[in-house]
Amino acid sequence: MSENFSSEEIKKLWPNNAPPISNIQKYVEKYKEDTIVIKYGGNVLIDREVFNNFILDIQILNRLGLSIVVVHGGGPRIKRELEKSNIESRFINGLRVTDQKIINIVEKVLIEFNRDIVESLNNKSSEATQINSKKSNVINVVPENKELGFVGIPKKINTEIIKNLIKSKKIPVVAPLGLDKNNQVYNINGDTAAGAIAKSLKSRRLLLMTNVEGVLDKEKKLITEISSEKTLELIKNQTISGGMIPKINTCLDAVNNGVRGVVIMDGRKPHSILNEIFSDTGAGTLIR
Repeated sequence: MSENFSSEEIKKLWPNNAPPISNIQKYVEKYKEDTIVIKYGGNVLIDREVFNNFILDIQILNRLGLSIVVVHGGGPRIKRELEKSNIESRFINGLRVTDQKIINIVEKVLIEFNRDIVESLNNKSSEATQINSKKSNVINVVPENKELGFVGIPKKINTEIIKNLIKSKKIPVVAPLGLDKNNQVYNINGDTAAGAIAKSLKSRRLLLMTNVEGVLDKEKKLITEISSEKTLELIKNQTISGGMIPKINTCLDAVNNGVRGVVIMDGRKPHSILNEIFSDTGAGTLIR
């Protein structure tokens, strides 16, 4: 455990529906030299109870001395804000077509949410730091394609900023925004941003919190662990289809580029992060 935090204090924080606290030391040993990137997204973004559980999980990991990077999405919040402004969204392959008017709203919503996460962690005495297009931008992008407007693909990640924060025991909280060579702001798919950061840090784990249980087989049963080869087979035979395909492609890209394992997990379940990290059964589908 980190030297400034006694096990008594962890016991006070530890929730009832997490794995047994007596087991956590071996998992702390397992992860203590590595980075864990956590993508917080999907509909879990708008449920306050889920949000508070998430904040507690991150606080506990930070207190145990683990190196965490949080990347968040913003889809449901962006949708709500655009509707308020009577702007209709158009999507191409699941990505929102983004003109200058829309990117201004997207940037505002994501920076607000970024601040919300950081302030919530700081209020729990965990030092978190905002990283977005206006503060310490770490993602340099190129356009995804002309049709999509200001939607970017990460070209380069400034890992120096992230590593320095981790070294000083801070939690980098990254919004999925990036800048091109002319400092134009681009929106990035949250999974893609998290995958790019996990790859650049050669993370031990990338956790994708979503509003699905994980990868399901033909009988709609959860697959708890799967190899990248087997995953490709499931795409071929259409067991994996639709909106799950881009998510899976992010996972495969990460595990083929130095990330030891990617987990797709149900972020709506209480303390799914603690259940993933501090148990052998995990909390979703592990792809490696």
